[in-house]
Amino acid sequence: MHKKLLIPGPTEVSPRILREQTRPLIGHREKAFSELYGQITEKLTRFFELPADCKPTVTTSSATLWFDIVGRSIVKEKALACVNGAFAERFAKTLQACGKKTDIIEVEWGKAIKPEMIAEKLETGEYDTVTVCHNESSTGVRNPIHEIGKLIRRDYPDVILAIDSVSAMAGDKTLPKEIGCDIIFASTQKCFALPPGLTVSLVTDRAIERAKQVPNRGSYTDLAEIFEYEKKHQTPFTPNISLLYALNKRLDLMLEETYEHIYQRHKQMATYTQKWAKKHFALFPEPGYESITVTCIKNTTGKSVQDLKTKLAEKGYIISNGYGKLAEKTFRIGHMGEWRLSGIKKVLKLIEEIWELKN
Repeated sequence: MHKKLLIPGPTEVSPRILREQTRPLIGHREKAFSELYGQITEKLTRFFELPADCKPTVTTSSATLWFDIVGRSIVKEKALACVNGAFAERFAKTLQACGKKTDIIEVEWGKAIKPEMIAEKLETGEYDTVTVCHNESSTGVRNPIHEIGKLIRRDYPDVILAIDSVSAMAGDKTLPKEIGCDIIFASTQKCFALPPGLTVSLVTDRAIERAKQVPNRGSYTDLAEIFEYEKKHQTPFTPNISLLYALNKRLDLMLEETYEHIYQRHKQMATYTQKWAKKHFALFPEPGYESITVTCIKNTTGKSVQDLKTKLAEKGYIISNGYGKLAEKTFRIGHMGEWRLSGIKKVLKLIEEIWELKN
């Protein structure tokens, strides 16, 4: 029996999207591929309302590759990494592993990074790059990237803002023109509702120009080279053509549903789940900074989350235990991609029955 996924990713993929991957392969240096890839980037440009100075690209990779791309191609001298959970911490450690000086703003898990924290650091003039995790899926915290972007563009215009929106983009609000970011990226197995294997990134011209000034950019992580190939609707290295077929179809469906409706649908699922969680448990994120794609819930029952997962799986659904040190202390419900409120309600009802929660 297939067990439907309500984890922070991968999420459910519809049969029609899965079928797209069965199309015959084409050569990645042929005209047919350039036409396919050109359609994808054009649709991404429309969906995310990209201005003329911001361009999309799709890499065959986990989104973690983009931690390395920022480290190898964007940071010139010193980065400021904002850390409030496991994935923001991974971003920071990757910058350091790339040999770049990196200072860290770190707050307690469950808390959000505030603009004033960043402003205090940027006042020193030491940093050329800031990294932020938009949606920290280990804690269910949604950082205020719009406020952070506004601050940086207004007061520190030379600083490049790179955002990990892995578990939020294509579900939450992520228009670069509204945020003021230079790089924002996401994995396709989250809100894009595709299998893992691709990363969608939106990059400004000034970030590309910055890359040209940074030496030792590597090969797969050379942002300038990636966008040289973009000029002819190509990728520097062999892409996952089958997944690109699926992405092309998924973008058709996303454009049909519209950016705003997708956001409102995700918000509706989050609002319902969070209201339910507060009735029976408590939310882990600080108030006002809750994710709209994954809800992290405090386990106030003292019961086994692993046991809940096992019994829920028997009924055909998978949720997540708490991440790392939050295991058993919290549990997480992903509501992203093609999920609708009706499906979320059904799963929450099953949890009530398994744990015998009072209405």
